[in-house]
Amino acid sequence: MKSFEQSEMLARLPEQFFAKLVKKVQHAKKKGYDIINLGQGNPDLPTPEYIVHSLRSAAENPLHHKYSPFRGVPELKEAVCKFYKRDYDVDLDPEKEVAVLFGAKAGLVELSQCLLNPGDTALLPDPGYPDYMSGIVMADAKPVFMPLVEKNNYLPDYNEISQKDLKQAKLIFLNYPNNPTAATATKEFFEETVEIGEKHNICVVHDFAYGAIGFDNKKPISFLQVPGAKETGIEIYTMSKTYNMAGWRVAFAVGNPSVIEALNLIQDHMYVSLFGAVQEAAADALLGSQEPVQELLEIYERRRNIFVEGMQKIGCDIKFPKGSFFAWMPVAEGYTSEEFADMLIEKAHVATAPGNGFGEHGEGYVRIGLLTTEERIQEAVERIGKLNLY
Repeated sequence: MKSFEQSEMLARLPEQFFAKLVKKVQHAKKKGYDIINLGQGNPDLPTPEYIVHSLRSAAENPLHHKYSPFRGVPELKEAVCKFYKRDYDVDLDPEKEVAVLFGAKAGLVELSQCLLNPGDTALLPDPGYPDYMSGIVMADAKPVFMPLVEKNNYLPDYNEISQKDLKQAKLIFLNYPNNPTAATATKEFFEETVEIGEKHNICVVHDFAYGAIGFDNKKPISFLQVPGAKETGIEIYTMSKTYNMAGWRVAFAVGNPSVIEALNLIQDHMYVSLFGAVQEAAADALLGSQEPVQELLEIYERRRNIFVEGMQKIGCDIKFPKGSFFAWMPVAEGYTSEEFADMLIEKAHVATAPGNGFGEHGEGYVRIGLLTTEERIQEAVERIGKLNLY
């Protein structure tokens, strides 16, 4: 069979980190091990029933069996605006300041293609979500990494970025609550970010995927709540985490009209929007009862406490996550992140995500996904404790 050569762009793409992790877990399971998978970022609980019911009803509407409007169903965009006003007191124009996305990942990858030319610079968190890099590579642009370290509460220090890089940068990616470090941002940090964006004409992209998940009665702040934010960038919000709708692939971008127009334009050439019934159900999720969201938050906080308190008891210097459904755990002495993660799979049959997969400054940590039952999380702690690593 003839084999056709792939494009140079595909050859530049980084290895899919999560695909590699899945292979290791599958390999261990084939050996017959009972693997407790704390390495994933896939919500384990079902979508609330009222949202599923909305989809069932909407799917029976023949109107949704046709092509959807290219730029999204108006009812969903209006629901997004009401959601932001209710939860963050942010005013949005549904036509100019909201773009419907095929999941947050698609929007985050598309943004680089929308705003970067070959050779342009983008600022990325290190450690950070690996797929930010995918879009930059597709645009043939250059990444400059911003270290996220514990002494600075895992917030980038803009004073450490060279003036040359700030002058050349066109995009900056941020993500709070943070994946993988589970840190949260402050209003003061976002105010500083707006100043940097305005001064250097950098578009700020805030990935707000875990926006609903903040602990200890502290609600995560939206970037758009800060004065000047809409002038300097956008925020991307996904239904995946807040409403356990990861498989539904629905998200939205909000903020600066020129960036929203760029996203809409590229999607005009790629899609005919989302299935209308999914959009209707997403609107109902945003405007319906938020009790399931509060219940979900309480579940994650209990899981967090079980894991962190348990690991601290066995000597691990792990800190309590402030947000997201992750924990950022230091590895035991004498191991690299990957060696430690591999050892946990082999000896404790617990899967974790090695921190180096998220960037150079992730070395020395593994990411824990709190995405299984409290009983399994407790068992994972007990299995790790038996290895006497700390």
